[in-house]
Amino acid sequence: MNDHTPDEPVDVLLVEDNPGDVRLAQEAFRATESEISFQVIGDGKEAATYFRQPEDSEPCPDLVLLDLNLPRKDGLAVLEVVEEVLDYPPPVLVLSSSSAEEDITASYANAANAYLTKPDAMPEFTSMAEAIERFWIDTAQQPPAPA
Repeated sequence: MNDHTPDEPVDVLLVEDNPGDVRLAQEAFRATESEISFQVIGDGKEAATYFRQPEDSEPCPDLVLLDLNLPRKDGLAVLEVVEEVLDYPPPVLVLSSSSAEEDITASYANAANAYLTKPDAMPEFTSMAEAIERFWIDTAQQPPAPA
């Protein structure tokens, strides 16, 4: 779990293989009031490796946006790694183009904190980013990092 304070940028890990969706997400979050620092990982195997690193080697992000349809390892497998490896995982929001009930159910069963369907247009993406900021960054309380 990251020790984010209001004076620091919010560290967001975006696990997304589509460059267009990466650009949309980054632009949408630039429109929010929070200062966001993005790290992008383009496939599921790299994301699983990222989360398997010792916690003191690289700070955990404040928030994870995770696509399900990833090369080399899908997003559900990444969720399993997050749940298995981290004692205090950051909020993980699945951001997928799928609205299939089985994807939604499987995501929540694998400890996703929310399931969001990717918007089709930039105005809707910006509205979603603002809603994420209001709830997950400004309002939700996360457990303190272990001592």
